[in-house]
Amino acid sequence: MKKLALVSSFLLMSVLFLAGCSDEPSPEERFSAYTKLWNEQDYTKMYEYLSSDTKEKVSADEFAKRYEKIYKGIEVDQLKVDYKQPKEEKNHKDAKKVNLDYTVDMETMAGAISSDHKATLVKEEGDEEENWYVKWDESYIFPELEANEKISVESYPAIRGEIVDRNERGLAMNGNVAEIGIVPEKMANETVKKVAGILNMSTDEVNQKLNQSWVQPSYFVPIKKMSSDNTATLEKLLSIAGVSVNNTEDRIYPYKDATAHLIGYVGEASAEDLEKLKGKGYTASDVIGKRGLEEILEERLKGKPGGKIYIKTENGEEKVIAEKPAEEGETITLTIDAELQKDIFKQYKKEAGSATALDPKTGETLALVSSPSFDPNKYIFGITKAEQKALEEDPDKPLLNRFSSTFAPGSTIKAITAAIALKNGVDPNESINIQGKTWAKSTWKDHSITRVADPGVAIDMEKALIYSDNIYFAQKALGLGKDKFTSGLKAFGFDDALDYDYPIKASSIGKVDSEGRLADAGYGQAQVQMSTLHLAMTYSAFLNEGNILKPSLITGNKTEKKIWKEKVISADQANQITKMLTQVVEHPKGSGHGINDLGIKIAAKTGTAEIKASKNSNGTENGWFVAMDTEDPELLMAWMIEDVKGRGGSHLAVDQMKPILKKYLK
Repeated sequence: MKKLALVSSFLLMSVLFLAGCSDEPSPEERFSAYTKLWNEQDYTKMYEYLSSDTKEKVSADEFAKRYEKIYKGIEVDQLKVDYKQPKEEKNHKDAKKVNLDYTVDMETMAGAISSDHKATLVKEEGDEEENWYVKWDESYIFPELEANEKISVESYPAIRGEIVDRNERGLAMNGNVAEIGIVPEKMANETVKKVAGILNMSTDEVNQKLNQSWVQPSYFVPIKKMSSDNTATLEKLLSIAGVSVNNTEDRIYPYKDATAHLIGYVGEASAEDLEKLKGKGYTASDVIGKRGLEEILEERLKGKPGGKIYIKTENGEEKVIAEKPAEEGETITLTIDAELQKDIFKQYKKEAGSATALDPKTGETLALVSSPSFDPNKYIFGITKAEQKALEEDPDKPLLNRFSSTFAPGSTIKAITAAIALKNGVDPNESINIQGKTWAKSTWKDHSITRVADPGVAIDMEKALIYSDNIYFAQKALGLGKDKFTSGLKAFGFDDALDYDYPIKASSIGKVDSEGRLADAGYGQAQVQMSTLHLAMTYSAFLNEGNILKPSLITGNKTEKKIWKEKVISADQANQITKMLTQVVEHPKGSGHGINDLGIKIAAKTGTAEIKASKNSNGTENGWFVAMDTEDPELLMAWMIEDVKGRGGSHLAVDQMKPILKKYLK
């Protein structure tokens, strides 16, 4: 047994010895390890696998930098070097050279590149034993690349899509602008001062541009851009020594401040923007939407850049490795009527406020106005610190987007309160008889309801709308009770996010935690808040058989009428409210009687909302007016003007809207 054990041990040792002798590295294993490092882009370790004659031609530093520079320049992404090591390797015992096939795939700024390669490995004596080494040359990077040749790239910038109105009038366009610059070696002593004065810049701002590190005496140094149409100013600038003007393409906003809050503007991507958009292909040189629809629709507008990767040979020929054309962004058509938008904005005459115009039969948004505003072109041309500071410190807050905000709707909510009352069985012909201008429940200690005037007659629902009687609607809200009244408001879309192409703050009911607040909510006070868009939407129910339309802002292949809230009231109840609202205009005592002479069948409602910090404080008032033609409805508008106290109240809004109704409906 002992002798047999010794024989077995000897045989095992022999097998192990023979296995060790045959365990020399194979070229397949070596190249597999090399491609793994390549995929990891570890060029320093890759260099260790190169043949001795290759290392004589290129240093480790040159090798690494060659890859790094090329891959960075062509913006390599998703690099995949694919070598499939065979399951059964060939016997290369007597071979000195082996060829192996592999492929390289990558995404670049010029699109996807895929190339087939053949690697040559040679057997050489290493530090301790023989091994296989890669006989490298430039064709390993790209098959077309030869020694001493360079890779070149050419970028094709993406063309940003444009935004147009329903009639294809430009709202955000790619147009020609004038770029004003100074050539330092040609300027005189007074050049900087004169240029700064004309461009509304400080001399420090101009000098800061002239003192940039890249500037040379003979270079054109861009200072600011302006509209090419501003010929008088351009002529003044060109008369100054050293000033030149280049024509360049940039974003322009033809309707300027009238559409600024709706459309927004573009600007260079900041570090914060790039972090937020990480992984979406943006660079520091890209322009992105900064506000409004330019920002909201960035993905659809931005387009896709293209480019070309090529080798320029010594004889001037080009060997194109990859090329991808730039893709233009989408042209987006809005339902907006740009001329109506402009006319409404002009009618505000720099008054602070908000306006929405809808097509009452389709729900298409015809105008979204916020006033006062700003010229977005200034951000394209280069807004100065003084101009930006003036906008930020302006007490009228021109940078505030009011159409996306909510405000107390005042008496415009009374039509909604009336609709909720009808739905809950209130008889519109039932009158209340109240003496004087003030009323309070006997149980109230420090709360009362005040109306504008005592008409001296019993008040039913129609008269309550005509005279805009706060006491009537406060009592109706109390009669309904908190649950029925708030449920009715929610049916009209309060506390519900709007499914809309522009973020609009949801209208809210707020706290209705006392009888006083419930009564006040009935006539649009307490904590009730509405946007002009939502207010206009609620009134669409009165012209659409009790259905609130879903508003649209961007046209598709076909604009279809869609319902947001179905049958909030019955068709008969909607018709009753519409008839009552026409009396607000036609009745001599109606709060909207000022537009009756237009000769158009219009249903309307005014509203005045008190804005004050506390009950006993002196506050201000916002004036509201909602109007819509009823015979063949084309236009439904909701306007709000801030700070109308002592200036006519809601009648100021009526007077401002009247020319628009006349122009677009007469």
